[in-house]
Amino acid sequence: MLDRVPFIVETMALSDLNAVMAIERLSFSAPWSERAYRYEIEENRHSTMLVVRRSAPAGSRLAWLLHRVGITGRTPALGYGGFWLLVDEVHISTIAVDPAWRGKGLGEMVLLSLLEKGIGLHARCATLEVRVSNEVAQGLYRKYSFEIAGRQRRYYSDNNEDAFIMVTPPFDTAAFRDNLQQRRAELHARLQAGAPRSDGAL
Repeated sequence: MLDRVPFIVETMALSDLNAVMAIERLSFSAPWSERAYRYEIEENRHSTMLVVRRSAPAGSRLAWLLHRVGITGRTPALGYGGFWLLVDEVHISTIAVDPAWRGKGLGEMVLLSLLEKGIGLHARCATLEVRVSNEVAQGLYRKYSFEIAGRQRRYYSDNNEDAFIMVTPPFDTAAFRDNLQQRRAELHARLQAGAPRSDGAL
């Protein structure tokens, strides 16, 4: 768990959709609809959707301000991600962070949380698709042991760009678990320090 850091990851709720849709439109040229997110939250039993937000400790000024405007304990979503559990495979369907909050480790925090959720559901491995031009995201995924396993031609409908198919090793291998533990510790330290990155990473 990433405790004692200024951000938390929680299950996406319908009340998060305004913030999620704002980020969605800023992040993707072919955004999902609000209806699609409602389906993922309310109906798709194979779906796990998470959001990352600033934590608001009880008694803090942030919690007081939120209470004043009628929001109790929940700050707006700054990023989100989701996966579908397909038999024993976690298929990561989306990850995005508000452009104003990129480079602070929030996308990495969501990715780590998705992988840990998958492990908790006894999944065997994780897969995803990523644009061949999105080298920043590919770097983050490689950091978490994803490797390119194939290429899907003309996968993205907005510009017919190819996608790399990336896959993790089995979750139960020692190398994957050791790397995850190391990355968790490094991210925890980074989030506590509040150190931004200069390379545009999520």
